[in-house]
Amino acid sequence: MDRLDRPEQHSRNLERHVAGRTGITTPSVMVGGKVYRVYQPETADALIDEAEFDRDERLPYWADLWPSSIALARHVSGMDLSGKRVVEVGCGVGLPAMAALTNGAEVTVTDHYEAALDFALHNARENTGCSFAAAMLDWRVPETWRDATEAGRFDVLLGADVLYEPRNVEPLADVVEALLTPEGEALFADPGRREAGKFLEEMGRRGFESEATVRTVEGEPEVRSTIHRLYRS
Repeated sequence: MDRLDRPEQHSRNLERHVAGRTGITTPSVMVGGKVYRVYQPETADALIDEAEFDRDERLPYWADLWPSSIALARHVSGMDLSGKRVVEVGCGVGLPAMAALTNGAEVTVTDHYEAALDFALHNARENTGCSFAAAMLDWRVPETWRDATEAGRFDVLLGADVLYEPRNVEPLADVVEALLTPEGEALFADPGRREAGKFLEEMGRRGFESEATVRTVEGEPEVRSTIHRLYRS
């Protein structure tokens, strides 16, 4: 579902997505020498929908700006992405994708929540003056992957703090294989969850090598996040 044909609508939708439940806050984050003002819901827990949780245990993880997202964005800001096709899975409010866009990439953002896409698209336009392509992506529904890859596969795949549950390990591995070019690489930022280790093992069984870089995100307390780079042997 490409949303570039309605650039103002997703901005109007921000208030609709949080109306009556929480407000919108705009923290500033320094990434690669540039300050990004990130629009996000003020309280993510206020967006929990009991019906959605009963249906597929869905929680609004997208609504927080996680330290791993900041770590991945700062890592991406040091990469030369000119002419590269980049996709972020589970994009949330889209900070790593914005860093890729700033560095010259052609970027697509994907998420399971329509609200996440609206916030990410709004953030891109406000912070870079440009926009992303965007697609709804359910890791368990291969038909949705075709929307993301309509223009072809990607050189770089990004994911920040997307490994919360064991049930997502194999579906996410399937998505990486489906979206990346044969020579492409995936970058996942994770604070050390057990599921990340299981994911790396699964990708190893599928013929992927991995390298790790540890980054520290300032705060109270400071958070260490590991950037895992995956590529085919």
